[in-house]
Amino acid sequence: MKTLGNIIWVVFGGLEIAIEYFLGGVALMLTIIGIPFGLQCMKLGVLALWPFGSKVSYMEPQHGCLNLLMNVLWFFVAGLGIFITHLLFGILFYITIIGIPFGQMHFRLARLALSPFGKEII
Repeated sequence: MKTLGNIIWVVFGGLEIAIEYFLGGVALMLTIIGIPFGLQCMKLGVLALWPFGSKVSYMEPQHGCLNLLMNVLWFFVAGLGIFITHLLFGILFYITIIGIPFGQMHFRLARLALSPFGKEII
């Protein structure tokens, strides 16, 4: 069932979201300072491409202050735009009954798009 959900996800918007993540990651990696943000964007792109069956867990707070600083910077550099995209897709999918699981996935990814540092994708 996860595979079918992922295939339907890719056809109905998942590919566009993943491309947004990948293009944003490449753009962020053009500078040395943006490399950590670009790598995080690439990880989120892989998750956005095949989200059903994956989990996001919180890592131990080994870099607590650094994670907070990176999340704040992330919010202004890339997080807000990606959050709005997920929010709009989520609302669009919630219009139909069949699209509710996909809307929930977009809302889950929207939460992650706001503060991805300090989280691990399993």
